[in-house]
Amino acid sequence: MRTILVTGSAGFIGFHVSRYLLKRGDRVIGYDNLNEYYDPSLKRSRLKVLGGYEGFTFHHLDLVDREGLFSVIEKGSPDTICHLGAQAGVRYSIENPHVYIDSNIAGTMNVLEGCRRYGIKDLVYASSSSVYGGNEKVPFSESDVVDNPISLYAATKKSNELMAHVYSHLFGINTTGLRFFTVYGPYGRPDMALFKFTKNILSDEPIEVYNHGNMERDFTYVDDIVKGTVAAIDRPFRYEVFNLGNNRPVKLTYFIELIEEELGKKAKRLLLPMQDGDVPRTCADIEHAKEMLGYDPAVTIEEGVKRFLNWYLEHYGTV
Repeated sequence: MRTILVTGSAGFIGFHVSRYLLKRGDRVIGYDNLNEYYDPSLKRSRLKVLGGYEGFTFHHLDLVDREGLFSVIEKGSPDTICHLGAQAGVRYSIENPHVYIDSNIAGTMNVLEGCRRYGIKDLVYASSSSVYGGNEKVPFSESDVVDNPISLYAATKKSNELMAHVYSHLFGINTTGLRFFTVYGPYGRPDMALFKFTKNILSDEPIEVYNHGNMERDFTYVDDIVKGTVAAIDRPFRYEVFNLGNNRPVKLTYFIELIEEELGKKAKRLLLPMQDGDVPRTCADIEHAKEMLGYDPAVTIEEGVKRFLNWYLEHYGTV
């Protein structure tokens, strides 16, 4: 039985990773500030599920609270830290830049220092497909140059990778960064397209369709992301970065049609131009993750959307 500290354990991916680890018998030390970027009641719902497992403990703290984090690490003595806590969202970073510096830069710095100070040798952390910025070559590969971010969020994630490299080089900490590609599924974030589209369609409100629908996303079901993340936890590397995506981009218009078909209701579409900080297409080259982690995403977009909608209707009802 291992002990794993999961930052962002009340968040979307953090919750699913924590639950998987608990189900297989690991101890999980949860850590989250439960901020109000989106409705905290959803975060509390996730925590309620995790609280049903004997091996789960939770600390309501901010990553910026250095001494609080250090105390949790010292007392909990985790074997591994899975650092998934961060301020998410590309567009939110345009209006609230300091939040990203505090959470994603200072918070990650505290995690790295906690590893160094208390001898934690294995760190897995969340990066993002956003680091690829305006790269036009697809699929995006880990070997691509990612020096041109087009959002502050992306810049903080690229910075996290550089910081992890320094601590791996100087202090021998095993660090694995995971570039997540458009993760979706049950208990997903309300600011993500699938959640917003579902809510608005059911409420007869228009959905905002950016770039007039000329978008493609490498939607990746959360269970596949969890398997890749846990594989990284189980196989430490001195320094690695992996894409965790689906390698099957989906047109936004088809994505909307799937939701409409499952709900039996048409969306009112508000066609809008491209948003600042956004890109028209994402696609992950996952060969490196397949080779090194045994990563093999299996859930199709059709099945994944159906699973999310079943959860949404059970959790929220039809309106």
